[in-house]
Amino acid sequence: MKISIISGSHRNPSQSEKVARYLEKKLFSDFDDIDPWVYALADNPLPLWDQTLWEDNEEWNQRLAPIKQQLSESDAFIIISPEWHGQVPAGLKNFFLLFNRFELGHKPALIVTVSSADGGAYPVAELRMSSYKNNRLCYIPEQLILRNIEKILNEKAEDNNADADSYFRERISWCLGILRGYAVALKTMRETTEIHHDKFGNGM
Repeated sequence: MKISIISGSHRNPSQSEKVARYLEKKLFSDFDDIDPWVYALADNPLPLWDQTLWEDNEEWNQRLAPIKQQLSESDAFIIISPEWHGQVPAGLKNFFLLFNRFELGHKPALIVTVSSADGGAYPVAELRMSSYKNNRLCYIPEQLILRNIEKILNEKAEDNNADADSYFRERISWCLGILRGYAVALKTMRETTEIHHDKFGNGM
């Protein structure tokens, strides 16, 4: 089973990528059957969407082909978003414009948001409201809002708030198990159900 972790921050380094690398290690250590893959948007390597993406443009095809292959092979996703001015970063929104139902459709995804203070709820609402419609990504009911991120999930114990760090590590492990369960269930659904229909290519 393959789970792709999308680190949605453009910054390099970033707390979002710190979280992505922690989740990658947890998936490796806690599950024998999961192969995680991290894709970071640090430095915003993906160009902004334009209509030539829909015109079989060779430059787009070459640029996106390796990423499309990784996403197509994935059974589930973890979408990590920092909260910038109460919003999902533009590069992460652009990601959802570039990839579609053939890469993401009818696969479960866990939302993970990152805040330096007590925020993180707005990106959850934004992702659930507007990022899944045409690509058919299936956000699971569970989510993680990692607050005061500088004080948790650090490699050095002295850099962490002990109580908060312990709580979030335990909750992360539980949520990853939930995501894996959805990945198993939806894989069977995709194999036994007509999930792509040319007449109904977009969501309503």
